[in-house]
Amino acid sequence: MQIYYFSLSLAYERCIQLYQPGRNSVIITAEDGKRIQLAVKNLRPFIQRHGLRGRFRLIIDDENKVESFEQMY
Repeated sequence: MQIYYFSLSLAYERCIQLYQPGRNSVIITAEDGKRIQLAVKNLRPFIQRHGLRGRFRLIIDDENKVESFEQMY
């Protein structure tokens, strides 16, 4: 199991791109500098009218599947 922390700050206008056809994943940079490809379906529940902001924790199992994705604050 691997745990990654990262912060996101996207304006709502940029978040709209996460709903475009063909947009299945994004690349995020964790606080430790590692780049991670993440399915956009994991981000969509956290988009609000002001956009996507906060600190998140991503837990990946031994098979590189998302075990948990949650907003810390």
